[in-house]
Amino acid sequence: MPQRPALRPALAAAAGAAVLLLAAAPSVHADSSAAADPKETVTVDSIGRITSEGTVTLSGTYRCVDSTGLAFVSSSVGQQASNVRYGIGGTMAVCDGKVHRWENTSTYSPTTLKRGKANVEVSIVELQPVGGLPLPRFHAVETQEVTLAKA
Repeated sequence: MPQRPALRPALAAAAGAAVLLLAAAPSVHADSSAAADPKETVTVDSIGRITSEGTVTLSGTYRCVDSTGLAFVSSSVGQQASNVRYGIGGTMAVCDGKVHRWENTSTYSPTTLKRGKANVEVSIVELQPVGGLPLPRFHAVETQEVTLAKA
C-alpha cells in the first residue's frame, strides 16, 4: 500500500511554489491608454480585402523595439453593433526599430463578415519570459475603422 501521507506535503509544497511564482510575476494587461514608446507603432491600411468565400485579409505597418521574446502582430475585426470580434491571423514581428509591413489572413463562413465598414484592432504582442512564464507585453495597439472591399 502506498504511503499517502508523504505525498501530500510534496504536493502542498509544489502548489505553494506555483502560487508564489504567480504572485511574484508582474500583472500584465492590455491598456491602450498607456503611453507607448513613440518608437513603437502599428497601423492598419484603410482598405481590407474579403473574398466571396469569406477570406479576410488585413494589412498595415509596425515598428517595435527591445523584444526579448517572440512578438506577433495580431488583428481582429468586428462589424455593426455586434460585440463579437473575429481574429484575423497573426504575423511574427521583428522588433528591430525599423518599419515593417504586416498582413494577416483568416477564413470564416461567407455570411460571417461582409463587405463594408468594419472596426479593426491590431496590436504588437510579445510573449516575454518572466520567471519562466511567457507573459504578454503589449508594444503598441491601434483601433481603426476600415472598409472591407471585394478582393
